[in-house]
Order: sequence, then C-alpha cells, then structure tokens
Amino acid sequence: MATENLPLSYKGHPLRRKDNLIYYGTMAEKYIIMLQVLSTKKQGDLSVADKVSVQLQFTDPDLKSRDRVLKKSEKDSLYAAVDVAAVWLDRALAGK
Repeated sequence: MATENLPLSYKGHPLRRKDNLIYYGTMAEKYIIMLQVLSTKKQGDLSVADKVSVQLQFTDPDLKSRDRVLKKSEKDSLYAAVDVAAVWLDRALAGK
C-alpha cells in the first residue's frame, strides 16, 4: 500500500509551516490566516509556543503587506490562536 503525502489540515483548511510562521488556508481563496510564533517556553524537552500573533489577511498580491491585514490579535497558546483563526477564516470566506 502506497503512502500518500497528504497535507496537514484543521477543520477543512490546510496548514503550512515555514520556521515560526504558520499559514492556515489556501492562497486560491480570498482570505488566509497567518500565525506567527512570537515566543516559546521550554516544557520538559519540548519548546512550546506561549505567544502567538494571529492575522486575517487578503491573499491579493497587488496589495501592500500592511493593507492586506483585516484583523489581528495575540494569543497565549498555539491552540487558542488556531481556534480563533478557524472562526475568523470560516466567517470571512462565508462573507459574514
């Protein structure tokens, strides 16, 4: 049986990571979420995010980066950040 290379997803939207940035959603849609891990703490032998920036952005490449941001917030954990991101992205894509 062949192993498929399926992307990681959460609530139907893909997650992509590059260093301390995590993109939630697809660039083919009108909106995307950018999560940035601002700081981490050691918990045992793992580094755990303890400050995460969340931004709802337009995917339009013609806009300047500061004009793309619609909403932004900071959360105390990656779980809280992804939870808010899922709600923001679903509402934005639904046109609410």
